Amino acid sequence: MVRSPEEALRITLARVAPGTPLRDGLERILRGRTGALIVLGYDRSVESLCSGGFEIDTEFAPTRLRELAKMDGAIVCDRDAARILRAGVQLVPDPAIETQESGTRHRTAERVAIQTGLPVISVSQSMQTIALYVQGLRYVLEGSEKVLARANQALATLERYRARLDQVTASLSALEIEALVTVRDVVVVLQRQEMVRRISEEINQYLLELGDDGRLLSLQMDELTASRDRGSELVIQDYSPQELDAEEIEAAVASLQALSPTELIDLNRIATTTGLANASGSLEALLHPRGYRLLAGFTSLPRLVAERLVERFDGLQNLMAASIEELRVVEGIGEQRARAVREGLSRIAEASLLDRFL
Repeated sequence: MVRSPEEALRITLARVAPGTPLRDGLERILRGRTGALIVLGYDRSVESLCSGGFEIDTEFAPTRLRELAKMDGAIVCDRDAARILRAGVQLVPDPAIETQESGTRHRTAERVAIQTGLPVISVSQSMQTIALYVQGLRYVLEGSEKVLARANQALATLERYRARLDQVTASLSALEIEALVTVRDVVVVLQRQEMVRRISEEINQYLLELGDDGRLLSLQMDELTASRDRGSELVIQDYSPQELDAEEIEAAVASLQALSPTELIDLNRIATTTGLANASGSLEALLHPRGYRLLAGFTSLPRLVAERLVERFDGLQNLMAASIEELRVVEGIGEQRARAVREGLSRIAEASLLDRFL
């Protein structure tokens, strides 16, 4: 399976996270003040670069990795670091491969990673650092204390972002009930959703690097992101001037996610990127929701049935005004479900208006 460099790096970070045998072995090497060059994976491309050394093919153990690192040469493990396959190996990668490293061990690590596509770990004896080389990317591991401090700071930022997102989302719901939604209101919600997504991804990267040391942080993260499914997709689907299919919605969301931090501040840029801008380009132009976003909150309502409701009533205002008898006409809506939808929409309207004016 072909993976992007970023995805391959995340997988490698999980393998060297605190609490794993591989990380234990690397920490032992650092404490012993010896360097190491470790390749995670063994195939024909790696075999063609190996010179000398000897085959071991033994079960991986942190103590074994530490002892083998005392010798000159690289150590070759399988992809999951479950077995040590070779040790004392001289790696001879293509010298024509460009590298930004200066030390011999690091230059070799980067070139081997690029040439083979497999992760390579370099432990520096002088710098006391552990560097990962994955498909052209270089990532230096840090101690859990430093990573945890940054993760806690990012989590505090996420809490603020999430609180602000909840505010603008509640405001949007109230404006939908009153039919007073503007382009500005919608793009502010999209902006906040994207900010929450980005800081969440950053924290997930820290969690990968922390491993067992990030258990409590992971629980807090789960609580803050528990209800963040299909947020931007639903908003774009709800307010796009034309009905979009799944691929078009996905493309609009991808365009939003591709915005730079500077561009994400510009509400006009968000409106244009997601296709919500009208001909005048005014952020104060009125928009009319279809109802996808509110109906998604009904956990007992299948997605297909919600789409039929939107198609049948052609707008949230018409849906809000529909009686139980009118709702029952829609395929998949029986007496009980029609009553639940009618009562649920009434509760949403009441709660949104109370939150807005009290």
